[in-house]
Amino acid sequence: MATSLLALIDDIASVLDDVALLSKVAAKKTVSVLGDDLALNAQQVSGVKGDRELPVVWAVAKGSFINKAILVPAALAISTFVPWAVTPLLMAGGAYLCFEGFEKLARTFLQSAAEQADQRDALVAALTDPAIDFLVVEKNKIKGAVRTDFILSAEIVTITLGTVQGSPFVTQLTVLSAIAVVMTAGVYGLVAGIVKIDDGGLYLSQRAGVNAVRRFQRSLGRAILGAAPWLMKGLSVAGMAAMFLVGGGILTHGIIPLRHAIEALARQAGAVNGVGALLTMVTPWTMNIGVGLLAGALVLLAITLVKRAKSGA
Repeated sequence: MATSLLALIDDIASVLDDVALLSKVAAKKTVSVLGDDLALNAQQVSGVKGDRELPVVWAVAKGSFINKAILVPAALAISTFVPWAVTPLLMAGGAYLCFEGFEKLARTFLQSAAEQADQRDALVAALTDPAIDFLVVEKNKIKGAVRTDFILSAEIVTITLGTVQGSPFVTQLTVLSAIAVVMTAGVYGLVAGIVKIDDGGLYLSQRAGVNAVRRFQRSLGRAILGAAPWLMKGLSVAGMAAMFLVGGGILTHGIIPLRHAIEALARQAGAVNGVGALLTMVTPWTMNIGVGLLAGALVLLAITLVKRAKSGA
């Protein structure tokens, strides 16, 4: 009996060790998606009154937990009954990431300054229009954000599934559940902080008093208010780069000849004196981003042609 108990404890410890290792690997792979996830979800509350930002974020977070409660069992079912579908799903998710990133890139460079100004003016006009029902605006924003989250959650779950594929069922369940909970709590906790950072800066900048502490608080508050817009822009840029890096990496990993070619190129780059180690690390990143850009452009072109064909029919 004691021997059986010790064997059971050893098995549990082994499973937990595998879970910890695979969770760490899955987190490293999925965290690259989070820059875009943060920027996207923080932008979802634009146009929402300040005192309603946190309730909206919480509503979207609840929707995200529901999304993952649907996606995790679906992922486990795919892994159990049709494991061959994991790689195609990963490839599809990678292609979508590249498309989404390239679409944003194209919109950034193709949209004129006048069009951007018109969008800002329309937002300001909506915020100041007393006839606008903000409850309806909130509900629409929440629905849109939850739909967006479903796609991003599917990408995270699929990437995690690819990491744990071939592991015991209990390990897969534990890792997928852990990643789903941690990523959701982490993302929306940070989103809540990001959308309220300007309020914190405003509060500090208005602190009354003439002593050194109050002066420091006011200076810090003004600095936060000045940095907040740049933080959002930085998250957006980092998220876009991550989409190409992760999406392109998924595609190159699934296309074996291309993966081998990139590995060979990285080995050759590693032979360069002095900077070999740096080039070995940077070369795959550069190639993955290049593949991601190309894939995103091709998918966007294909979708544009299909839309034009349908509109012309």
